[in-house]
Amino acid sequence: MNQEKVAFGFFVILALSLNFGFVMGDIDNPAHHNVYELFAAIVVSLIATVLKFGDRTQVGAVMLATSLVADLGLVAAAIAWGYSVNVAADAAAPEAVASVVALAGGAVIANVISVVLLIIETVMLRR
Repeated sequence: MNQEKVAFGFFVILALSLNFGFVMGDIDNPAHHNVYELFAAIVVSLIATVLKFGDRTQVGAVMLATSLVADLGLVAAAIAWGYSVNVAADAAAPEAVASVVALAGGAVIANVISVVLLIIETVMLRR
């Protein structure tokens, strides 16, 4: 068993599950979305992105692109959350929470595509 492939698959799937866990719940209810879960999703997504560098295949390039899209969506969600807390001074506003969750929801779509590509690449491997 290749330990690098195990770590790679682990972080790709963990990025999806943490991101999905953050998005789950009422879109405008701040009690359903934890800032620490968003932070964990960003960190794991960045780790998964770093692990995708170096793959010179076409599937690897698309997986890197999906990971960069997910990173961008999660960082944008964190910036929106920080703006609503520190500048707008109304972190619990339903509009602010909905914007954060919508941006993170876009990252979920990118992570789903990445996991689907991972599964396709795994199925296509020949021994």
